[in-house]
Amino acid sequence: MYKITPENDHTALDNTLRSYIKLVHQQNENCNSIPIHYYSDYNVKRGLRNADGTGVLAGLTTIGEVHGYVLDEGNKAPVEGKLRYRGIDVQDIVANCQKEHRFGFEETIFLLTFGFLPDRDTLERFTKTLASRRDLPSGFTEDMIFKAPSNNIMNKLARSVLALYSYDDNPDGTTVTNLLRQSLDLIARFPVLVADAFSCKRHYYDGESLVLHNPNPDLSVAENFLYMIRPDNQYTPLEAEILDLSLILQAEHGGGNNSAFAVRVLSSTGTDTYSAIAAAVGSLKGPKHGGANAKMLAQMEEIKANVKNWEDENEVLEYLKKILRKEAGDGKGLIYGMGHAVYTISDPRTIILKEKAKELSEVTGHQAEFNLHDLVQRLAPRAFKEEKGLDKDICANVDFYSGFVYQMMGLPQDLYTPLFAMSRIVGWCAHRIEEVMTSSRILRPAYKTVTKRLPYTPMDDREPLAFDDTDNNLF
Repeated sequence: MYKITPENDHTALDNTLRSYIKLVHQQNENCNSIPIHYYSDYNVKRGLRNADGTGVLAGLTTIGEVHGYVLDEGNKAPVEGKLRYRGIDVQDIVANCQKEHRFGFEETIFLLTFGFLPDRDTLERFTKTLASRRDLPSGFTEDMIFKAPSNNIMNKLARSVLALYSYDDNPDGTTVTNLLRQSLDLIARFPVLVADAFSCKRHYYDGESLVLHNPNPDLSVAENFLYMIRPDNQYTPLEAEILDLSLILQAEHGGGNNSAFAVRVLSSTGTDTYSAIAAAVGSLKGPKHGGANAKMLAQMEEIKANVKNWEDENEVLEYLKKILRKEAGDGKGLIYGMGHAVYTISDPRTIILKEKAKELSEVTGHQAEFNLHDLVQRLAPRAFKEEKGLDKDICANVDFYSGFVYQMMGLPQDLYTPLFAMSRIVGWCAHRIEEVMTSSRILRPAYKTVTKRLPYTPMDDREPLAFDDTDNNLF
């Protein structure tokens, strides 16, 4: 049940608005309230999820498959998690790239965009083509990024995407050729937009020197991004390898994730690519979606500060229980990074990233922190069972290690969600093309109105409101 009150609204309000909200609340406290039982009474699929936790089937896709359970005679049965891009297991993609000691994000872009794996010559040509499209339009950084700096890079990224509409000679065209052109331009430019927005934020809000580097067409996407954000252009091969791995793992996650679904909702209206992608950026910015790894990292910092012996299983377990009891953490009773809407036994992305997190921790001297992450991952299901009586499979999701990996690389939290966007732009563009090409209907779910029907009251027949005399600035 949701209510607007002066007590629970922490937005900086002027006295007039605060007084008005107080007045409205006193006059009719139920104007923004919906009894919780209404949702079951009317069989509302809250969060577009069924009662058993499965997703409401809203569409079909050939792009990404997220597999975490099977339905056995109507019951949800957990299985090992699998993530497939265009039918190909992402674990096989990663394993092959590691075996051949090469970067794999460019191959992933090609696969998700065109639907098949390229041969060596085609991939080399595609990689060069993609690198050649990184440059932003002339004057874009100065006019669209520096003249209106933002302390949030995701906010600046969304505005920059919308601004690119004005630099496109055919921004509203929806032919496959035009959509592919726009997609490749956005995929290539996202790392540059993020790097420039980061430099701008670091200068105008953090008081640091303004350092800008032009993109290097001879480097991979992962290498180029590290090259651009580091003042001295320096990065290690392991850092580039792990960033490339992270980009592969987060490039796509089915059409039902919030940001991809936002792309499909907007695309179904016939709007332009830039509007659809900007909406996805706004979705990913939310802490329940792309910002989750920062939440997890903050919670781990709290655990490290309050658990005296990081190797003591009982002490760690008891602190996790305190978090679940809302006696610790942010008071929401959540262990961030644990659990997923689809994956049950395991998140395949976590398994892959955890291996690299261990390797990086040994190089950077963060073995104790890695061991604590591993311990929390193993103990969290037990904490849920003993404290909440929740006896079901709960796995660590990719956020559990992605923030930790970025932290060990020395990347600031400002970049965690933008890095996610740099990767997921690939899936967004693929879903936009698929929606435009295969669907002719606008996406429009139903909402049932549960308010009472009231007659209109003429002005002179309305009861006067009782204003508080202390609210001097009401109107």
